[in-house]
Order: sequence, then C-alpha cells, then structure tokens
Amino acid sequence: LNDFSEAFVSHTQWNPKNATPYAIKADETLLDLFSTVHISKGITTTNVGFYGPQGRVLRLPLYDPSLNSKIASFRYQGKKITNLEMETAAIYGMATLLGHKALSLNVILANRANGTFSEQPKAAMEKLITHTLETLTL
Repeated sequence: LNDFSEAFVSHTQWNPKNATPYAIKADETLLDLFSTVHISKGITTTNVGFYGPQGRVLRLPLYDPSLNSKIASFRYQGKKITNLEMETAAIYGMATLLGHKALSLNVILANRANGTFSEQPKAAMEKLITHTLETLTL
C-alpha cells in the first residue's frame, strides 16, 4: 500500500476481507494545465458499484452505512475527497500501463450528502467541455 491508501484504510476502518483500496495519481502535467480558478482540485474515489457506494439502499443493506461519512471526513496532506464515481481509477490505470496521460474532470451534478442537485446539468457539462477543449487546444 502507498501512504495515501494506508491512511484511507486506517481512517475508514476498512475491513481487511474487502478488496484493498489503492491510489493512482493524475498526470501532473495535465493537472498543472488545468489548475486555474475555474477548477476545484480534489480527490476522486472510484467505487465498484453505483447505488451502494452512493449510500443508496435498494434491496440489500449497506455493508458499512457510515462509509460515506468516513470518506467525507478523510483528509490526506490537506486534501479531501470531493467526488465519488465509477471510472477514474480504471482510466488512470490503463493510461499508466499504456504510457498515456490522463486527468479526470468532473461536473458535480448531485451532492447526495446534503441532497442538492445541479439545476442546470446540461449547461454545466457544456461549460466544462468547452473549457477543456479550449485549454487543450490553445
């Protein structure tokens, strides 16, 4: 485990019977390129499911109902987890294996912790796409 993963496992009281969390960094060059006042930097966690990792219950109970609050309170070197999703770790892992650069840019459409949702999700996505393309091509 790297230091980040060890700190996360300790903070969340991770069950050793579960798959071990791991961390993969974004490409530093791309991260620097997108480090502007328009972009909030944070840590994205990639989850293995859709409903349960968001704290939503369908038919099965959550294994650890307090996991999302543990994630929300986790800090590592002054940084916090700002996003939960399902793709970034795989993208970063494949990019690393293939010698490519990768960065995850996300529009936060739902804050399930406080029950708020984007009022204009399409406009927010279009703004991020435009900003990304302009940053990469100018």
